Amino acid sequence: MTLDFSRAREETPGCLRVAHLNNAGSALPPARVTDAMIDYLRVEARMGGYEAADAHASRVEGTYDAIAALIGAHRDEIAVVENATRAWDMAFYGIDFTPGDKILTGRSEYASNAIAHLQVAARTGAVVEVVDDDEHGQLDVDDLRRRVDERVKLISITHVPTQGGLINPAAEVGAIAREAEIPYLLDACQSIGQLDLDVEAIGCDILSATGRKFLRGPRGTGFLYVRRALVEKLEPPFLDLHAAAWTGPDTYEIRADARRFENWETNYAGKIGLGVAAAYASEWGMKAIEERVLRLGETLRVLLASHDGVTVHDQGEHRCGIVTFAVAGVPADEVKQRLSLAGVNTSVSRASSARYDMPGRGLDELVRASVHYYNTEEELGRLVEALPKARR
Repeated sequence: MTLDFSRAREETPGCLRVAHLNNAGSALPPARVTDAMIDYLRVEARMGGYEAADAHASRVEGTYDAIAALIGAHRDEIAVVENATRAWDMAFYGIDFTPGDKILTGRSEYASNAIAHLQVAARTGAVVEVVDDDEHGQLDVDDLRRRVDERVKLISITHVPTQGGLINPAAEVGAIAREAEIPYLLDACQSIGQLDLDVEAIGCDILSATGRKFLRGPRGTGFLYVRRALVEKLEPPFLDLHAAAWTGPDTYEIRADARRFENWETNYAGKIGLGVAAAYASEWGMKAIEERVLRLGETLRVLLASHDGVTVHDQGEHRCGIVTFAVAGVPADEVKQRLSLAGVNTSVSRASSARYDMPGRGLDELVRASVHYYNTEEELGRLVEALPKARR
């Protein structure tokens, strides 16, 4: 499939100013996302916040339709919240863990999720087990299957880790979870917007995601998918008058759809912008986006691997648009700063965000470059040319 990246760049004002290879951090938004938010804020300033929300109710509701269409879900299975961490938390902390329950996770798990696993384990007596990696460095499906027993209460993994380019075998995990009838929570923070996701094909029961990364939406937005069959089995860790109705002086009733995981006050401009971003991704076609992102990612790996003193540290049988590397003898922050001075945006991944993974590979920090479909091969070359020399 082909994708008109020239048009994508024309519709992305930031492409005129910088080679943005930090899409795993926060991608450049298309103009229509920014315009939609500014237009709404101007209306809000003219007529008032409540009144603007009422006047734009159909656009707000359209966000649920756009997200549902993007991931193959139903609109009543979608909650829109302020970030991916809050989305993940609202589902995870709604599970009733008891002593001896097991949480199965992977070595590529992100720090925020791992900390939550450990906190709940300490509170409840549940046990966290880390599934081994296979020979490709991704979650070992056979080891996962061996660990499944009647005590497993949740399978919780990250689809694409923040610190490398591997794509975990999410659908294979889903098949095991369904067979064993174990709830399956997938952190799709780094995969939504760069990979073609379908919750039915993956088999996950819960999926959390952000707006700001590859989806190209606004910061401070995220969403949660919870399968219909599971929604009413999860009680959110806290409720308000949006998530539940106060039915009597001593009674309340939690709403039946996924919006039980939301709260009443929300960023309406961000919510509208998130919907525009989801619809924009669908307009381009996620299969076409994924194909270009994966191709650019591999191109960058080849360029980096051929550069003197550079080591690429990505794992996985299948790899995405996140590329991590090190320049011999040069601290990652120094590499990042050098690239920034050349007009190339990157980031740094640290072991503190990936303690199950990076220390075991002898890694403390890595430079992270992350491509998107609006990037060009010329920009990848600019990154490589701007690298500092290795220090032997």
